[in-house]
Amino acid sequence: MASVTRPGGPGVAVGMLSLEALAGEADAGTIDTVVTAFTDMQGRLVGKRIDVSYFLEQVADNGIEGCNYLLALDMEMDPVPGYAMANWEKGYGDFGIAPDMATLRRIPWLDRSALVLCDVVEHDGSPVPASPRQVLIAQYERALAMGYTPMFASELEFYLYKESYAQAHEQDYRNLTPTIPYILDYHILATTMDENVIGQIRRGMRDAGIPVEFSKGEAWYGQHELNVRYADAVTSADRHTIYKNGVKEIAFLNGVSATFMAKPSEKDIGSSCHIHSSLVDTSGASVFVNGHDESDVFRHYLGGLRGRIRELALLIAPTVNSYKRYAAESWAPTSISWGRDNRTCGFRVVGHDQSRRAECRIPGADVNPYLGYAALLAAGLDGIERGTDPGPELVGNAYEAGKAEPFPSTLREAVELWENSEFAHDAFGEAVWSHYLNYGRTEQRLFDQVVTDYERRRMFERG
Repeated sequence: MASVTRPGGPGVAVGMLSLEALAGEADAGTIDTVVTAFTDMQGRLVGKRIDVSYFLEQVADNGIEGCNYLLALDMEMDPVPGYAMANWEKGYGDFGIAPDMATLRRIPWLDRSALVLCDVVEHDGSPVPASPRQVLIAQYERALAMGYTPMFASELEFYLYKESYAQAHEQDYRNLTPTIPYILDYHILATTMDENVIGQIRRGMRDAGIPVEFSKGEAWYGQHELNVRYADAVTSADRHTIYKNGVKEIAFLNGVSATFMAKPSEKDIGSSCHIHSSLVDTSGASVFVNGHDESDVFRHYLGGLRGRIRELALLIAPTVNSYKRYAAESWAPTSISWGRDNRTCGFRVVGHDQSRRAECRIPGADVNPYLGYAALLAAGLDGIERGTDPGPELVGNAYEAGKAEPFPSTLREAVELWENSEFAHDAFGEAVWSHYLNYGRTEQRLFDQVVTDYERRRMFERG
């Protein structure tokens, strides 16, 4: 499979490895394991740990194989009916897992380990269209064909708890203790108290080839944010995936736990994934500005985002829990409005001159970055092609009733919008559209079968 053209981003990414450098590390005994993984529908890394000698001799050139049910599972790892690419009728065969050697890097928080991200391929080497990374690559290559390189960055928030993952599981994930018992937004003293973990995350990401901008306390008890520098869309999504997995691994190694749930409880502020995007030309200059003014390309891109985001909500907010985050005056937007440096809007226009960009504030921390990026890119490019106008800027409080068109409020609504969207079908193709329609229906069906604590508390005695 040919690798996609990726300019990366600013800054020197220390920690990245060539095959020659990996061979040197293997000879020195400093690396003996290569984690060979791809991202599933839920955004998790799945794959195998490969002995470094075998990786160098066989896997680097030939890849590995894995069961194709890995793209047809629910969160519990149960095979789900309704997927054309993998099912019991076809016997759940294998597909290829092809390393993208541009992603090979050290993983400093794991002993003597490296990691390489992979693409999922058919036996003839062609990509599996419904693989999340391939969904993004398809839209990325569409942008390249139009003369644009998409540049993206994600701001990913999470909660830290004093309980280990084993303790959290034993407690059924209830009554967990935030590491900081008060709001720590920008709070230096409070973040110092978590610096033993957050500092390891910051330094670990840097040494794994993921350039870090900063970490900070966030808007609720024990909530943190660590921002990674922008890059082309594929590189940015790769970094997001490794970072999210790495936070959980580093938390585990320190005997605490981290969650990227969009809404850990009804009492908590949600965890967001604000996504910044822009387009540059072949010279690396932004096409969102003409001199100091916003360009028509930018306005049409923003118009496309607003015009299509509701139809693509399934890729932006992929779980039942995603929609619990959307509440007035919660810092999470409830509408698809746009405004300049206005945090109540779904789309916030920020930056000046070459840094002008659109920030989508709608996704939560549970978003699969490949699918979320692909949705925004498909919508923005459609706006450019159609010359879509974004409509008037919203000035004031977008939470006020009737001021702006709402984003879908439930997964059920998002699934219906995706199912009835000709645009989603045409932009992503039948294979991807039907695959994720089945995913959305499955997520809703599994939730609908569950009796919740809310029901028990209200109905057990008094109902």
